[in-house]
Amino acid sequence: MAGKDLIRYDLLVQDALKGVVRKVLIDAGKDGLPGEHHFYISFRTDYPGVRLSNRLREKYPQEMTIVLQHQFWDLNVTEHTFEIGLSFSGVPERLLIPFDSLTGFFDPSVQFGLKFTTEGEEDEIEVEEQAPPPKPTGDSQPVELKRPKAGSGEKAPKGKKPAAPAEEPQAEAAEPAPAEDAKTGESSAQVVSLDAFRKKN
Repeated sequence: MAGKDLIRYDLLVQDALKGVVRKVLIDAGKDGLPGEHHFYISFRTDYPGVRLSNRLREKYPQEMTIVLQHQFWDLNVTEHTFEIGLSFSGVPERLLIPFDSLTGFFDPSVQFGLKFTTEGEEDEIEVEEQAPPPKPTGDSQPVELKRPKAGSGEKAPKGKKPAAPAEEPQAEAAEPAPAEDAKTGESSAQVVSLDAFRKKN
């Protein structure tokens, strides 16, 4: 009979992988996004400690996905949270997101993704490779966060709205979908799950 996991390896791995997200956000805040790298970040809007405007909370009562790509401002990363300024349809917003509220992280430039569970859900971590970005539900797309290029000196002035991109779609809750092989039409996503290593009682 399999013994009970009193060490909780699943939670230790989840914390370690959230540390990966934390590290890449710290680097993005210091140096911007290198090369073609950009991030889809999904999180639970109803998780304790998440801070966002009532307007966004009403629109996305459970989950939303943001895209960190070209412009964003005041990215501040702490041990347990990150805070970021971004624009939704030309309206500047500031979000505070605990790492424990994350449900997904995906970098489509290298087809790398992480899927997290939050408290109260079954403990499972998945590492996804060669999978597409989360697919937004509804008819709108995730908001694109723009960051000025290095050396441009552009920064959102205090009291003024940051410049919005020409086409700025909305952030939207998203569910990742498996990649499809162009030749066979079959899914090519490779997922590694902790369930493969977990002993069943």
